[in-house]
Amino acid sequence: MNERYILVVAHAKRADTVHAAIRVIDALRGAGAIPVIPGADRAELVEADDRFHGIALLGDDVATHDLELAIVLGGDGTILRAAEMVRGSDAPVLGINMGHVGFLAEIERDDMDAAVHRVIARDYEVEERLALSVRVKDAAGAVVYETWALNEATVEKASRERMIEVVVEIDGRPLSSFGCDGMVISTPTGSTAYNFSAGGPVIWPSVEAIAVVPLSAHALFAKPLVVGPEAAVAIEMLERTDGTGILWCDGRRSHELPRGARVVVRRSTQPVRLARLHPTAFTDRLVRKFQLPVEGWRGAS
Repeated sequence: MNERYILVVAHAKRADTVHAAIRVIDALRGAGAIPVIPGADRAELVEADDRFHGIALLGDDVATHDLELAIVLGGDGTILRAAEMVRGSDAPVLGINMGHVGFLAEIERDDMDAAVHRVIARDYEVEERLALSVRVKDAAGAVVYETWALNEATVEKASRERMIEVVVEIDGRPLSSFGCDGMVISTPTGSTAYNFSAGGPVIWPSVEAIAVVPLSAHALFAKPLVVGPEAAVAIEMLERTDGTGILWCDGRRSHELPRGARVVVRRSTQPVRLARLHPTAFTDRLVRKFQLPVEGWRGAS
């Protein structure tokens, strides 16, 4: 019988999350699975609770491609971090909400024990989410940085005082140039994150599309755009930019953008896999997360 390796990702600085992680680990062991924790988190977790000592470490004891699934205790930030850890494997990510307002978590903490039992029984569905492939090219056209994003890639000004001058390109054709504080290129998953705060459209997860949203642009034609999933979006830092910019992907990975740099964003060939226990209408998620008023609704006709 093959070993079943389940990654457990938890925020070591929160006592409730640490306690919940121990419960999950005990349940996994009781069912014959092998819990795994990120090697980078070991010291902090052991400091928070010495029961983490001796648990298999991702990268040292267990390879990423051997993982069956990742259970994540926390909000969207922790889930994004876990998605980065399992990148390159087929392991889906199951998020358990620990009191944060987020869209990626599948269940609330009250359902945690039942969720672990369903993971052991492999009683879940896997939902694939569109991710972005991100490349940075220098002024000579050489690729100097490559990464990916589940929520968004943003090109931002590096200095508070100065805006950046950019030209936007869609599918190899120039669209417009202007000064701005930045540009957000978002997936449907990220449409309720930075894209939402920037005035971009909320995109249902079932819609395959990419949103392009300017931040405080000095131009008449600087509205949010929605392009097809196979479109290539490029943002070029114009030579007239006074200063430098910076690329951020999911708020986690960054790269400096000097004048002449070119950021090319397109659909990644590798989606992010989310484990789902309770398929829920996205409308209901919006109502719950934003506490939207729905009084007076009489039901579907």
